[in-house]
Amino acid sequence: MRPYHIIPIIECDEPLVKIPLEKFALESPHPYEKLGAPYGNHSPYFLREKVVDSLIQAQNYLQQLQPQWQIQIFDAYRPIPVQQFMVDYSFQQESKLRGFTEAKISAKQRQEIWHMVDEIWAIPSLDEKTPPPHSTGAAVDITLVNERREVVDMGSPIDELSTRSHPDYYAKSKDTQSINCHNNRQLLNSVMIHAGFQRNPREWWHFSLGDQMWAWLNNQSHTSHKFTACYGRV
Repeated sequence: MRPYHIIPIIECDEPLVKIPLEKFALESPHPYEKLGAPYGNHSPYFLREKVVDSLIQAQNYLQQLQPQWQIQIFDAYRPIPVQQFMVDYSFQQESKLRGFTEAKISAKQRQEIWHMVDEIWAIPSLDEKTPPPHSTGAAVDITLVNERREVVDMGSPIDELSTRSHPDYYAKSKDTQSINCHNNRQLLNSVMIHAGFQRNPREWWHFSLGDQMWAWLNNQSHTSHKFTACYGRV
């Protein structure tokens, strides 16, 4: 259970709609599709209708602050089978990175790696009360590209299993490059917050609107109003 799973979901039945990709930059080919993630008849470039509208608002606001910059979409809607695939893939990759094989990994080592995976990846739960954020169509993973269509330096890649993924990792850094990374993360956050999104406290790239995490984060800062989620698993 995540802390935000206490938030009730009052499903509004808003449809998933295609993101107007011509308005954004893209990570291409799609990072999970090229790994073989089982999307089936689903597309990763869908979100709930109002979430798409808000993402366009964020893009417009970004271009007021940084003309010709764009939000780059890394991932959006993620069916449960894809969530399971990526959880398993992340565990396997981290095990391989440490030189472990299935035959030669201790219970303690396995537990350590699963803990790292759990920091980034939501459990692919089939329980309608605890859906993974991306499986609701309310969450999107993004970064920024500049006027030269270059990905802006955020200080760590999306999905990295380390503390560098935490949004404020570079907040107290003194060197120029780290300060620049922090400022870029802050810019991304500010344009998304301006459009109504909330950022995952563990991931600089993950933003959502209308799901349990979004409601839970809003409740932390708006104690006079109790937010609920309007998007469940689709």
